[in-house]
Order: sequence, then C-alpha cells, then structure tokens
Amino acid sequence: MKPSRSSGIFRPFECLKTLLENRSKLPVHPTFDSPIKSFGEKSNLETDPEDDRKFFEKAMADVKPISKEDRIENTPLPRPLVGHENDEDYETLACLKNLVNSGKGFVVADTPEYIEGSGYKVHPYITKRLHRGDFSIQAHIDLHGLNVNDAKAAFDEFLKDSLMTKKRAVMVVHGRGLSSPARPVLKSKVYEWLTCGPWRKWIMAFSSARLCDGGAGATYILLRQSPLSKRFMKGKRHLFK
Repeated sequence: MKPSRSSGIFRPFECLKTLLENRSKLPVHPTFDSPIKSFGEKSNLETDPEDDRKFFEKAMADVKPISKEDRIENTPLPRPLVGHENDEDYETLACLKNLVNSGKGFVVADTPEYIEGSGYKVHPYITKRLHRGDFSIQAHIDLHGLNVNDAKAAFDEFLKDSLMTKKRAVMVVHGRGLSSPARPVLKSKVYEWLTCGPWRKWIMAFSSARLCDGGAGATYILLRQSPLSKRFMKGKRHLFK
C-alpha cells in the first residue's frame, strides 16, 4: 500500500485497519509454534500459579533458616522530628543525647573540675592555648596510687628533670579524686604545689588537660625558660591568677 500524500495532519492509526485484516499473515514467534496472540487470547507465556508454587517449593527444599545467633538484625534509624529544627528545647535535647551516647560536645573547661592559672605577666590567652593543645607535651608523670608524700617526691623529681632537659610543656596525671570523701586529694595538692610552692617561679601557666589526655584528671604545665627573679617574687605571695 502506497502511503498517501501528507496533508500536514498526523494520523498514527491510519494503517491500523489494514494491519488487523492481515494479522493472520504475521510471522511465527521463533520460540513458540503458534503465531503471536491477539488481544484477549491466552498467551503461551502465561503460567499456572500452582506450577509456580511447586517450582518455588522445590527450589527452597534444601534451604535452612539462619540461626538466631548468626542473624544480623537491621536496627532502624531514629525518625527525625519534623518541624522542630528551630526549637531551642529540641536542639538542647539533641545535644544532650549526643553527649550521653558518645561524649560529643563535652567541654572540660565548662565543668567545675576545670583548673587553670597563668603566672606573673603572662597573658591569660596562653592558658587557653595550653588547654587547647597548641603546645606539644614532651613528658608526663602518673601519680595514681601514691600517697601525698610519695607523690610530692615524684612531682619534684619530675619537674627537676624536665627543667634540666629543657622541656617546656609537660603533664601531670593525678586523677579526678572521685573516690575521695571530700575534695580530690592529689589534684588539690598539685594545684597547691604549682601556685604556692617553690616551683611557682618556674611555672608559666597550667590548665586541666583535654579529654583525650585525661580531662580534669590531668594537668598541663608550661614551664619558663628561666625562673622569675627575686625582685618579682618579693612581696608577691600570689603570682597566679
């Protein structure tokens, strides 16, 4: 059939009648012996549901269920609360949840256990930098398990050795003293030795350590290159602020 001259109108079904009249002349499907079925007739591709069920049971005959011990359960993610993104209480609860679950957001400097001090004519910003970890710790000592007298002797020997070997930033681990009935004993003594003892002239600054180094259970110490002279020490009982 020769196509008619185009009139500019799109007629997609113009030849449909002729195709339907000649449907008996359609080629045979390469897989099946019968010609392609017209609409409404049952195709050879259709299967019996009962045969599908038997085939599935046969395929699953040797399958064994996974034991409870080896089973990996999918833990559903918590559903976000919609509409509370700008709610201050929602943000506070979210921060508290992260703090309890993972410790994220915990800042040692915001706790009552935090201690710090800067020496005479030392800018307080040095203390902040010390706590922030800007100074590489070159030596440390652990006073855990020692009584006050033994801890004092070990502390003195440690600072003496640090000064003789030209170390500037050191750390003393004393614990948080949570088992003490009153205030933490060793931690209080370390604070006293740094601010009131003979070592105060060598102390430039000190602060509680970062969480990764023990937090409030340890103290960073920044040592001077040379001690304060007697004219600065005279009449100044408190050199720290």
